[in-house]
Amino acid sequence: MRETRNAQTSIFDFYTKHELSQQFKQLSELLDEYPQILSWVAQDFDKANMVSTGACGLSIESIFRCVLLKQITGLSYKKLAFHLSDSPTYRAFVRLKTQQSPSKSSLQATVRRVQPETLQQIHHLLMSDWIDQGTLSLDALRIDSTVVDSNIAPPLDSQLLNDGVRVLSRLMTKSKNMTGVKIRFVDQRKLSKSLAFRLFHAKKPEKIALYPKMLHCVQITLRQVSKAIDKVRLEAIDGTQAEQWVQEIEHYRSLLLKVIDQTQRRVFNGERVPAAEKIVSLFEPHTDIIVKTFRDVQYGHKINLATERHGFVTYLKIEDGNPADVSLYVPVLDRCQKDYERTPDAVVADGCYASQANIQHARALGAKRTVFNKPAGLGLHDMGVKKKTFDALRDFRAGVEGNISELKRAFGLSKATWKGHGGFMAYVWSSVLSYNLIRRVRFSSG
Repeated sequence: MRETRNAQTSIFDFYTKHELSQQFKQLSELLDEYPQILSWVAQDFDKANMVSTGACGLSIESIFRCVLLKQITGLSYKKLAFHLSDSPTYRAFVRLKTQQSPSKSSLQATVRRVQPETLQQIHHLLMSDWIDQGTLSLDALRIDSTVVDSNIAPPLDSQLLNDGVRVLSRLMTKSKNMTGVKIRFVDQRKLSKSLAFRLFHAKKPEKIALYPKMLHCVQITLRQVSKAIDKVRLEAIDGTQAEQWVQEIEHYRSLLLKVIDQTQRRVFNGERVPAAEKIVSLFEPHTDIIVKTFRDVQYGHKINLATERHGFVTYLKIEDGNPADVSLYVPVLDRCQKDYERTPDAVVADGCYASQANIQHARALGAKRTVFNKPAGLGLHDMGVKKKTFDALRDFRAGVEGNISELKRAFGLSKATWKGHGGFMAYVWSSVLSYNLIRRVRFSSG
């Protein structure tokens, strides 16, 4: 049975006198003020398939602190495992037992089970409490958006087709171990890899000649997959294992069919396939195409956030697709009113958010000053502010750029490395939560 927290700390645990070590000590004391957090995290581990026997493993408290420690330090799981066995400060912060030294695989398995909804709930608790205490101030709010990249390579149709052949062939190879049914098929992986390599280096006339060969290779694999699914469903002894295998292979088959469609439309029909209809990764299919300019294209998700005067992130939303910034202004104020039951006196955002409707909505909620960095057709009279006030709020807005920069450079928000859509969201929320906690420690000690 997994413990919620370690009942007693070891006498050998201590924090050194180094500045960063003392920072972790203050963070530990801050987390102790919110014991309800552990009960929320524990719910993510309270599953029906968990057994009550065997080794206890890491406590819920240690797991949650490992999540924060990983984002604060930017360590890989392998290096985190080393430092947790070597560093007295890290061991004291995570509150490991004397003989505990978690491995890389153990850390990866437990850290990734903390759900994004739990992290969001913790973020809301801390923000609400700090606002009530007066630590945070909502008298002024600045809004901006940025993109967090998915952990994928820049997409190419040829590589996506090759990935599909590779994954489907691998699953057919594993069928004997997973379902008990041996699948005999003509392996196309070597040919597919060769064609993908040639397509990558070929010029346009040669690509037109090579793509039909690549698609023929893919179609052979798909026909073999269909026969393999029928055979497994007929001959498998363990129906549960067989159905899991079928669901996984059908998942990748459906994605590969979408890649074939976009390849035919783009290469042979000369169409410009809309971003919303494209698949850019078989392994991270949730990834959106975010086009800023013709030469600036990112693959990940757009996030909309707001920070207050001290740089704390009070609002965060991971958007679907690439919505216009002007449509993301109202949700920030509505959420602020709902979560904290107050509206900032001053709200400032980039020019992309500017519209007369947004100004009217902010004023209706009680905002006294609404300013956009670039007026975008709105004059000072429309915004209802004087030049001096506009300049002051415009300078204040620039601070959000520094907040986003710190999130990306120091807390890993430039690229989410955890797998799946849920993993992407958990990674973003853990980064923001770690950022706010460290800022709170620095703010209190400063």
